Amino acid sequence: MSRVHSPRVIEELRDRIAHLEGGAAKKSVVLPFGVREMDERLPGGGLAYGALHEVAGGGSGTVDGAAAALFAAGIAARSKGKVLWCLTRPDLFFPAIAQAGLHPDRVIFCEGDKEEDVLASMEEGLSFGGLAAVVGELVRLPMVASRRLQLAAEKTGTMGLVVRRWRRQTEASDFGNPTASTTRWRVSVLPSEELPVAGVGRARWLLELMRVKAGECAEFEIGACDAKGRVCLLPSSRHRQDPAAWRGNRAS
Repeated sequence: MSRVHSPRVIEELRDRIAHLEGGAAKKSVVLPFGVREMDERLPGGGLAYGALHEVAGGGSGTVDGAAAALFAAGIAARSKGKVLWCLTRPDLFFPAIAQAGLHPDRVIFCEGDKEEDVLASMEEGLSFGGLAAVVGELVRLPMVASRRLQLAAEKTGTMGLVVRRWRRQTEASDFGNPTASTTRWRVSVLPSEELPVAGVGRARWLLELMRVKAGECAEFEIGACDAKGRVCLLPSSRHRQDPAAWRGNRAS
């Protein structure tokens, strides 16, 4: 008995298998920053959906986590749909995340008594599949826990964002320990831009891409998230990212 391997039949079988396995959610989809120099550093040209990403504050921000939370809020703001935000310390300033583009009416806040509750809520939210992003504030992120979150994100295509916040400055060394996260970022506050009149200019950050799978580390000086969650590259950072400028500096 001869077997005819029709390409169309094989393709239909692949589509059915992919559907049964949730393959539609596993397709490589990214959320671009809209800044060429940043997106070029990320595989696929943006932050991957269906993946876990870590963000922490630098300097004094390792404890308060304000800039890190705003950076995560800006990312979540540019996604489509509801956002689950899990935390143990009820000190998130709602007007601030709204200024970063993430309005509280889009956010489902989940408060737990301990970090284990945050991890469980994050895993449940990522496994649900009906959310745009799941954000969790954590002191520690053990490898086993990060793998569970990464697998849950891969299963549904939901983006996971872990905001690392420590109780003491000395605990920040934990950020060097390996996790299953796809990217790892650190956000440090820079002096705000000068204005021609008295007032406070747009906040500025030093953004460090400390780890990225299948990519290279980088750092950028950026303007903080605007009302739509967008960041911008500052001229000084654009000069540093220019290879021609590097060659010129080395030659001088």
